Amino acid sequence: QVQLVESGGGLVQAGGSLRLSCAASGRTFSNYNMGWFRQAPGKEREFVAAITRSGGNTYYADSVKGRFTISRHNAKNTLFLQMNSLNPEDTAVYFCAADGSLLVHTNRREYSTWGQGTQVTVSS
Repeated sequence: QVQLVESGGGLVQAGGSLRLSCAASGRTFSNYNMGWFRQAPGKEREFVAAITRSGGNTYYADSVKGRFTISRHNAKNTLFLQMNSLNPEDTAVYFCAADGSLLVHTNRREYSTWGQGTQVTVSS
């Protein structure tokens, strides 16, 4: 099973940017479709973005489309989430997740492996 560790979270002002990273180890990273999810206090964990094994296809939640970019570097076993034009509604713990199935999913229940999360706080 692959192990995942997120980093790059922090406190940023509205309109600012952050870049999250997710380092993978243990199994072949390129065998997994990958996703980013987030969970705000008192809310369910929600889909943010997903990317296919090769990185050739990406998918986004409507709330982040045009502002966030998911990417991966398979040779470095790393997943990224570039977040621009952040607003306070983006405040949450962000998780990366791995899915070994053939299809790309937006449902969190399809992902078998999760990182511990990194806090993103956007001040107004």
